[in-house]
Amino acid sequence: MRVRAVIFDIDGTLLDSVDLHARAWVEAFAHFGVTTAEADVRRQIGKGGDQLMPVFLPEERVAREGETIEAYRSDLFKREYLPQVRPFPGVRALFERIRADGRRLALASSGKRSEVEHYQEILGIADLVDVTTSADDADRSKPHPDIFAAVIEKLRPIGPREMIAVGDTPYDAEAGAKVRLATIGLLCGGFPEADLSAAGCTAIYRDPQDLLDGYAGSPLAR
Repeated sequence: MRVRAVIFDIDGTLLDSVDLHARAWVEAFAHFGVTTAEADVRRQIGKGGDQLMPVFLPEERVAREGETIEAYRSDLFKREYLPQVRPFPGVRALFERIRADGRRLALASSGKRSEVEHYQEILGIADLVDVTTSADDADRSKPHPDIFAAVIEKLRPIGPREMIAVGDTPYDAEAGAKVRLATIGLLCGGFPEADLSAAGCTAIYRDPQDLLDGYAGSPLAR
């Protein structure tokens, strides 16, 4: 079946931001007296705070302080780390190629809506994107499928079998599979190729530029 819409994750997929998010979480946890290793936190980036915090905090503390910790981290990231975020090579050119083929473009991120809006400015793709969803559109973040379910609903009448997702974490592939979305994996977010393959990615590329360079032979061209 022909691909009629392409759904992109943002952090680690389009933007070189994973390390920065990990550092912000480590710093935020430390502010609340919790010691974490950056490498351990990095492996959880791709999840929203609702799924990340329980890895490092007891359930009762998440219930009691989770919103406060998340708000602190969000403010810290915007203030200290967001100015350092840069796009990966080839993002706008890839989006232009997809649009030229008559396909719709969507963003589905575990980040906050305000972050997603700002990311589009950094990426220079706001004029090419048809649909956006964020953590604000979902009760649970990836690897739960809520965010992808929300974007599928916004893309109707196109069905999930006519869409493909592009992400950099196993959580993207796991979430996509739960709503019948195939997923292309990108290595630029730092997860090993074996992890992306095991999670069900149908094809794997280095970064957006590599996907663009191999576009004709990729699942996007089907």
